Amino acid sequence: MAENKPTVVVGLSGGVDSSVAAYLLKKEGFNVIALFMKNWHDDEVTISDECPWLEDSNDALLVAEKLNIPFQTIDLSEVYKERIVNYMFDEYRNGRTPNPDVLCNREIKFDVFLSIALDLGADFVATGHYCQKGELSHGDKILYQLKAGKDSNKDQSYFLCQLNQHQLSKVLFPIGHLQKSEVRAIAEREGLVTAGKKDSQGLCFIGKVRLPDFLQQQLKPKEGTIIEIAATNPIYNLDKEAMTLSERALAHDYFKDMGKVCGLHKGAHFFTIGQRKGLAVGGTKEPLFVIGTDTVENIIYVGEGNKHPGLFRSALKIEPNDIHWLRSDLILDDEQQMKVKVRIRYRQPLQEATLIKKSDGLYIDFEQSQSAITSGQFAAWYSEDELLGSGVIS
Repeated sequence: MAENKPTVVVGLSGGVDSSVAAYLLKKEGFNVIALFMKNWHDDEVTISDECPWLEDSNDALLVAEKLNIPFQTIDLSEVYKERIVNYMFDEYRNGRTPNPDVLCNREIKFDVFLSIALDLGADFVATGHYCQKGELSHGDKILYQLKAGKDSNKDQSYFLCQLNQHQLSKVLFPIGHLQKSEVRAIAEREGLVTAGKKDSQGLCFIGKVRLPDFLQQQLKPKEGTIIEIAATNPIYNLDKEAMTLSERALAHDYFKDMGKVCGLHKGAHFFTIGQRKGLAVGGTKEPLFVIGTDTVENIIYVGEGNKHPGLFRSALKIEPNDIHWLRSDLILDDEQQMKVKVRIRYRQPLQEATLIKKSDGLYIDFEQSQSAITSGQFAAWYSEDELLGSGVIS
C-alpha cells in the first residue's frame, strides 16, 4: 500500500511533536523515512555537561523502531555553525538581537535538510510544527499559504515566517490541526517513548543551554557602565503628531551626559532592548529595563519601570533587502498600504497595524505603540490566520 503513496522524510527531533507527525503520516499510508539532524559538536564552545543531542537521537531512534520506519542521522553541524552560530555572534557583536529559530528553519530545516530529503527521492518533508498549509489558485498557478496552528497557545507560524513558495510546496505539517494535549494523548496511546517528554527550551537544535552562557564563550566580557535615563528626559517630549513616519520608526539616540551612572555591566553585546534580568542594579522602586545599547562605547541605557517611554515606539522600518513576502501576489509597490496584524516576537498577541511601502523600505505603523521593538528580530504580518510576509527590524 505504501508503495504507491508519496515518500515523506520526517525531521525526527526526539520530541513528542515530530514523533506524532511521523506516526500520523505512516497511518495515512505514506512511505515515511526518519532523519535526525545533528547540528552541534564543537568542542571549543561547550554547550553543557549534558549531551542532549545524544539523548534526543536515541529517543528518535526508539520512535522510528516502534513505528517500523527507516532511520538515519545526518551531521549538519558544519553548515549550522557557518549559517546560524557565526551569524548570531556577529549580530550580537554589532548590538542586534537575532532570532536563531527563524534562521534555523530558513537556512537548515527548509534548505539544507529539504535538499537532502529531495535527493533521497522524497516528495515532501514533514515537521512537528504547529502550523497549517493552505493553497489557492492565482491565474494558472497554485499559491501556497502558511497558516497558524489550531492550538493558539502553540502556534509556530512566526518561526516559519521566512519560508518561500518552493519550500511551502514541499512541506507537510501533520499536527497543525491538533491541540498539544491531543498530540500527547496520541503518543501515549501508541506507546511512543517521547509521550511525556518536556518541550525543549534551548537554542534551536543545540539543546539545553542558556543563551548568555553560549555567547560568553565567543564574545568576551568587557566591563562598561549602565546609565539610567529619567522618564522626564526632554528626548521624550517630542510632538509625535508632528513627526514623520520615518522619524517615528527610529530608535532613540542616547548619550552619556543624558543620565546618571547607576551600575556596571560585563558587555553591552550581552544585552537586548526590553531586558530586565541580569542588570544586577538595586535601589529603584520599580525594576530597570534596557532601553538602549551602545556596543561601540560599551554602554547600556536603562529606564525604570515597564511603562518607561524609552521602551515604546509606534513604528518600525524594514530595509528593502530584508522584506520577504510568502504571498508574491500581495507585494506592495511604493506608496501602497495594507492593513494587517503584526507580531514582533514569538507568542506576542497580534497587533493592529498598517504596512506602508516607501522607496527606502517597508514601514509598519502600529495603532498602539509597541514595547521593546528590537533590531535584528523579525516582524511578521498576518491577515486573519495567514502569515503573508516578514522582515528583519532595522
